[in-house]
Amino acid sequence: MRKEDCFYLGKIVRKHSFRGEVVAKLDTDEPEIYQNLESVFVALGNDLVPFFIEESLLQKGNQLRIRFEDVASEDDADAIMGSGLYLPIEFLPKLTGNKFYFHEIIGFDIEDVNHGYVGVITGINDSSAQPLFEINSNGTEILIPMIDDFIKKVDRDNMRIIVESPAGLIDLYLNN
Repeated sequence: MRKEDCFYLGKIVRKHSFRGEVVAKLDTDEPEIYQNLESVFVALGNDLVPFFIEESLLQKGNQLRIRFEDVASEDDADAIMGSGLYLPIEFLPKLTGNKFYFHEIIGFDIEDVNHGYVGVITGINDSSAQPLFEINSNGTEILIPMIDDFIKKVDRDNMRIIVESPAGLIDLYLNN
């Protein structure tokens, strides 16, 4: 399995017992849907290795205590400490309406209700406090904040997102 075909579920953050149990911090708003998994992919170096789960228990919000098959000691747990957990993209719950996963909108067109066609989404910049649409508009990069009030419609059938950006924002990029 390749990382490109998976989504990041969380990270193993600490040991729980001397029998190899670990605690993973899940990167999700709905951790309860992941508490009964049969297996996950653990990132070891550049590889994703399948690990089968014998038992898991959700605790403290988004922390999942896990006992993996073949991880039976503190040394075994140390070997996977700090590793990322991944699942195939098809395990993501389907979103509807104006909710979307970042990876699914790459390649969508962006249209602004006042400006018209803007360009194609080439990426999402989520390194700042507010995630931004990265848009290619005929070779010019345009950044539009991903604010719920700006997003008017996500049209999955036609691969486009309609936004209402602040007046002058798009022109600021295009008139340089």
